[in-house]
Amino acid sequence: MPSVSKWSPLVWVPIRYGLVSGVVGFILLLILYYTNHHPFLIPVFVDYRIALLAIVFIFALKELRDYYYQGVLHFWQGMLGTFLITLIFAVIASTALYFFATYNQEFVESYISLSLKQVQAFSDDDINQLGREVYDAGIASLKQADAYFLATRYFVQSFIISFFLSIIISVILRRQPKLD
Repeated sequence: MPSVSKWSPLVWVPIRYGLVSGVVGFILLLILYYTNHHPFLIPVFVDYRIALLAIVFIFALKELRDYYYQGVLHFWQGMLGTFLITLIFAVIASTALYFFATYNQEFVESYISLSLKQVQAFSDDDINQLGREVYDAGIASLKQADAYFLATRYFVQSFIISFFLSIIISVILRRQPKLD
């Protein structure tokens, strides 16, 4: 296996940022949990991963563009770089979350109980709009949640959040070569 220094910067720079962001992301998840803000009950549009990934994407793509590609970063390079960062981030944070939730059942139990409180607070109009069968099926599946469910959900949500950020940041930070 060739040394890391011989890999393309488009591979090892995102891997480096992905490793750091995965660890930081899991630490932020723990901080939220232990400050009585269960991370899975925070609405996705105010999720801490939005800010974390945006900051990491900006620094990584700026490093690639300015230090390795002489000020030129194509859109596809930005998208590939952010995809690799997200992949490493999601694998590390989800795996750590899985082991944490497996060995700390209170994490899963608090998620279930707090989620049930939120769902049971739905009005009759909301339940009728959803459909009683869908509502009951949602409650039944919520009671079956486990560490694997939470880790998988975190992994998938990370990619959904990342996708939109990746497009925006890749477009903003790209620079095409000047045609003379």
